[in-house]
Amino acid sequence: MPVSFLLGCVAGFIMHRAGFCMAGAFRDLFLFRQAFMLRQLLLLVAVSMILFEAARVMGLLPLYPFPSLGPPTLASLVGGTLFGIGMVLAGGCVVGTLYKLGAGNVLSGVAFVGLIAGSALYGEIHPWWGAFVRSTVMGNGSVTLPEAFGLSPLFPVMLSVGVAGAFLYRWQRHGKLQRHFRVQGHVQPWLGALLLSLTGLCSYLLVGMPLGITTSYAKLGASLERLIAPRHFAEVAFFKGLPLDYRHPLTQERLVGGPGPAFDAVAAVQYPLLVGLVLGGLMSAVLVREFHIYYRVPVRQYGSAFAGGVIMGLASRMAPGCNIWHIFGGLPILAGQSLLFVLGLFPGAWLGGKLLTRLVIRD
Repeated sequence: MPVSFLLGCVAGFIMHRAGFCMAGAFRDLFLFRQAFMLRQLLLLVAVSMILFEAARVMGLLPLYPFPSLGPPTLASLVGGTLFGIGMVLAGGCVVGTLYKLGAGNVLSGVAFVGLIAGSALYGEIHPWWGAFVRSTVMGNGSVTLPEAFGLSPLFPVMLSVGVAGAFLYRWQRHGKLQRHFRVQGHVQPWLGALLLSLTGLCSYLLVGMPLGITTSYAKLGASLERLIAPRHFAEVAFFKGLPLDYRHPLTQERLVGGPGPAFDAVAAVQYPLLVGLVLGGLMSAVLVREFHIYYRVPVRQYGSAFAGGVIMGLASRMAPGCNIWHIFGGLPILAGQSLLFVLGLFPGAWLGGKLLTRLVIRD
């Protein structure tokens, strides 16, 4: 899908230019006691809340809440915690890995391989994990908090934006939303946050859902597993599911897909996005002459990147969804699943930082 490819290129370009690393945002809070990038994430979520709610009120979001968001369960909290560990060990999240790979970071390539392996590994635990998900559904099965309390989204969204806005205004007055050094081609992270929130809105309006990419990793893993171990692949129920089933808001075409290797709606949406994110990082790095092949690092960092990728891939299926899906898409509409996932990221990033300093960069 050309729209997904273009959105991927734009997002990868912006993230590289702004140094918008979400793994670093959570990692830095615990390793360096710095919350600079977390402030940018709050700005992104607050602006996305305004944009999504305005689009909903104007009738531009017929799919609300969007497909693939389910009710909150303990699985989201556990998945978020594991994801936090993985992204710190990998040195990037599922999207940061891609734009950094485009800029020449070999460690990100190793993490990318780990993501595919971890996503495929989830198929082995899917039957009993699915039972755990179903047994820990919270509340009355509502997807968003306003829905759970029988409220229009307008008031809780505006209340949340007001609280976030008060903090953001205070930080802006004290210069805590800007980097105070100039680098050629650098984009201030606050501007990156605004542009990325617009990218998320465009995805919602044109594709029918916010940015999401992790099912594509499962599809790649399924393709490899079918090639290497076809008999075992045929026995894995996870790859036969079709969790995505909705009608495109503009064309009304029915889009169906899942984690299996078939080229379906998931592949048509997420594969171009994946390629676009890599190319966006590449274009940005080349234009500012920052493209370099980075590979001379201790062997244990390669091990950390691969292990972190495996954990992230596994966690993104357990949650389900990744940080991009929940922070860019679910959190702005106050989805319970996304709130639990993000809550889990904090202890996960703390534990990931402990493992990183004791086992990987201890020297």
